[in-house]
Amino acid sequence: MTSAHQGLTGLLDTEAIRKDFPLLDRTVHDGKKIVYLDSAATSQKPRQVLDALNAYYERHNANVHRGVYTVAEEATALYEGARDKIAAFINAPSRNEVIFTKNASESLNLVANMLGWAEEPYRVDHETEIAITEMEHHSNIVPWQLLSQRTGAKLKWFGLTDDGRLDLSNIEEVITEKTKIVSFTLVSNLLGTQNPVETIVRRAQEVGALVCIDASQAAPHQVLDVQALQADFVAFTGHKMCGPTGIGVLWGRQELLEDLPPFLGGGEMIETVSMHSSTYAPAPHKFEAGTPPIAQAVGLGAAVDYLSAIGMENIARHEHAITEYAVRRLQEVPDLRIIGPTTAEDRGAAISFTLGDIHPHDVGQVLDEQGIAVRVGHHCARPVCLRYGIPATTRASFYLYSTPAEVDALVEGLEHVRNFFA
Repeated sequence: MTSAHQGLTGLLDTEAIRKDFPLLDRTVHDGKKIVYLDSAATSQKPRQVLDALNAYYERHNANVHRGVYTVAEEATALYEGARDKIAAFINAPSRNEVIFTKNASESLNLVANMLGWAEEPYRVDHETEIAITEMEHHSNIVPWQLLSQRTGAKLKWFGLTDDGRLDLSNIEEVITEKTKIVSFTLVSNLLGTQNPVETIVRRAQEVGALVCIDASQAAPHQVLDVQALQADFVAFTGHKMCGPTGIGVLWGRQELLEDLPPFLGGGEMIETVSMHSSTYAPAPHKFEAGTPPIAQAVGLGAAVDYLSAIGMENIARHEHAITEYAVRRLQEVPDLRIIGPTTAEDRGAAISFTLGDIHPHDVGQVLDEQGIAVRVGHHCARPVCLRYGIPATTRASFYLYSTPAEVDALVEGLEHVRNFFA
């Protein structure tokens, strides 16, 4: 750590951690060491996860649940063992409340479709309302729009303040006695804002509405306790938390999963089938039709082991220190405007910004030439860009392997961008 970083506290031993992540050793563009600042889109994978995936395919590859031979039983044990690990990781009351999906988008679509097909008291129809927020990822907007179009339900949402927070001043008008479901992000993928869960959940409970939380940008970075959140559903994805792509999680309260109908039909999710009708397996298998993402679940289980060994509290402290430093350094860059909270309090480790009149795609391209990987665009949160009157942003996002030196490299890179377009 250089003298410029001496005041930072709570940092992890990133020198040791980074040795676990092969891609971080890569060079690009004639030997430039890669500076990976796009973990909000997808995190890098440690060797422990890669080894678990390879071991599964090399030694335990078989379909799960039905085989009685040794390898199939091993595959089943690994797959269901991953469910146990994730249930413990999120403090779920029961392992049967953990449903594997292919990503958080599928998890949120699963909830929306269950409610559209449900019987009372859960059914969403033309007499009911759905509440979301203006800061949502498209995955937590489009499923509710589709449900509203299909059922006639009224879609309502919380707006945003000028500093990137939710405007809850009209909470009693947005969440009313007609509201059946309130779905919102725990941490914004564009703004970095961490939302006031207790306030929203309390109002939803007052009117008897269900609560669904998109924790995709929270699960990799902080302790995620589904019981403490007091939500009814929590969705997150594996590839942002050191796991493979192709695996997501939906946690739901046991009694709801028992009462609500399945979304997909096929093998595994049935109890009995005749040509006239079918009965369904208990949750979680009721919602896991067909061959599941077995290897991906095993990889996610390994990722949970890896993160738990480091400690989510330690990861959260490290990221807070990095984010605090990054916010301060970025505010030193002339013409740079942070879109979202300009302090490290109550925010995640993704920072979106504009740089004068330079288009974010140009910013990203020039940074890439220096080996710096950032995200550009509207980050699947276009309503946020519309709210703040910008076409897109550049986003830098940090994780347990990020260092203060990488923040410095970003700031120096942005100076190069400014000079390039001067």
